[in-house]
Amino acid sequence: MSSDRITPRTLKGFRDFLPAAMMQREQIIDTAKQVYRSFGYAPIDTPALEYLEILTGKGSDETDRQMYRFEDAGGRQVGMRFDLTVPLARYCAQHINELGTPFKRYHIAPVWRGENTHRGRYREFMQCDFDTIGSQSLVTDIEVAVVIHELLNQIGISDFTLRINNRQVLNGLLEQLGLRDQATPILRALDKLAKTDAETVMEEMTRQSTATTEQAAKILSLVQVTGTNGEILDQLEKLADGHEATLEGIEALRHVIEGTQAAGVAQDALVLDVSIARGLDYYTGTIYETFLNALPQIGSVCSGGRYDNLTGVYTKQELPGVGASLGLDRLLAAMEELGLLQGHRTPAKLLVTFFDRDRLSDYLKICTALRRRGLAVELFPEPKKLGQQLKYANRQGFEYALIAGTQEFEGQRCQIKDLSTGESHNVDLDEQCEQLANWLQSHSPTPASEHAG
Repeated sequence: MSSDRITPRTLKGFRDFLPAAMMQREQIIDTAKQVYRSFGYAPIDTPALEYLEILTGKGSDETDRQMYRFEDAGGRQVGMRFDLTVPLARYCAQHINELGTPFKRYHIAPVWRGENTHRGRYREFMQCDFDTIGSQSLVTDIEVAVVIHELLNQIGISDFTLRINNRQVLNGLLEQLGLRDQATPILRALDKLAKTDAETVMEEMTRQSTATTEQAAKILSLVQVTGTNGEILDQLEKLADGHEATLEGIEALRHVIEGTQAAGVAQDALVLDVSIARGLDYYTGTIYETFLNALPQIGSVCSGGRYDNLTGVYTKQELPGVGASLGLDRLLAAMEELGLLQGHRTPAKLLVTFFDRDRLSDYLKICTALRRRGLAVELFPEPKKLGQQLKYANRQGFEYALIAGTQEFEGQRCQIKDLSTGESHNVDLDEQCEQLANWLQSHSPTPASEHAG
């Protein structure tokens, strides 16, 4: 055998997840699934690989450059999905006769982009998407905002701002300036306004499009109108100067804002921001970006929008869509920076210590009885010193440890040690562990989102 060893390492932009990090991810994913299902979205999955022609030219020049692509063993040109929306468009065009419309789906899966890595941005990352396909009703646009609001609240985050805009408003303003055919480079430049200063954005507009300095300055002044949502809408109507598409976008925004408020979204949580552009080319209507108020510089943690023409390259059937995606990795990076994550390494609440070697069958019976009552329980595998077992319990983040030896078993009692306070409690240990289970379930319950914030 060769003495040369391969250095264990991961590719740049890719990560291993230790149990504590993976638990946090799974808890947010479980919450997302619960919220999506509560609105009627059904789960789907698609392959990580698609024919290259399915993916190219659907997002932006940037996503085309960042796409992982290669020739497979069969000589086919393939690409790894860079988001979950383009595969959804292919999926619906292929299966819509079986699915029917409107079709509501959620999809939680990894995607890949070969981009520069920085805080909260990686080359492999998880998206948690939800979309409605086959309806142009503004009810579906309203629901996207409501789902985002509910999702973040259920995760345990309440201090955020959901910013919305409409591509028709932006495109209409550009058409009035004679720059409609320059929408793609201009909107991509605008999309960077939240991350850089206006001067840099204006410089990129003039460099990447035919817009003059004066036109770029006017665009920036138009998209930076301020006031309440109602005041901004009124200002936009004046600036529209009767332009039909712009007025349609403004009216759509008005309905979405009114609808979200009727659905219980707080007025100060939903903000009309005309500068929100979304860099992907396929958006056609309402667009959404969500920022954490305590850490806006990390970028949007939940984004999306309406795309009415994306399936047109796959089918003649009109299949408009609208939806959004929770950026799991970026959200977790933000929550870690804000100190909202806990370091639990185990999903189990209780460690049953192995104290008496001759009582293994009794310990096993206790664990089985408690698991059947819905409790997560781990049995320490060896009868080591109690101090070593409790050290393990504290390191892994258990809430309680059960301690029982021959004397306790004979008296049908056990000791429950609260590992956060150090206090011990004597609890009856009957044959089915009923009292023990009831005691554990009534003390320090751990809701699904607690570890996430």
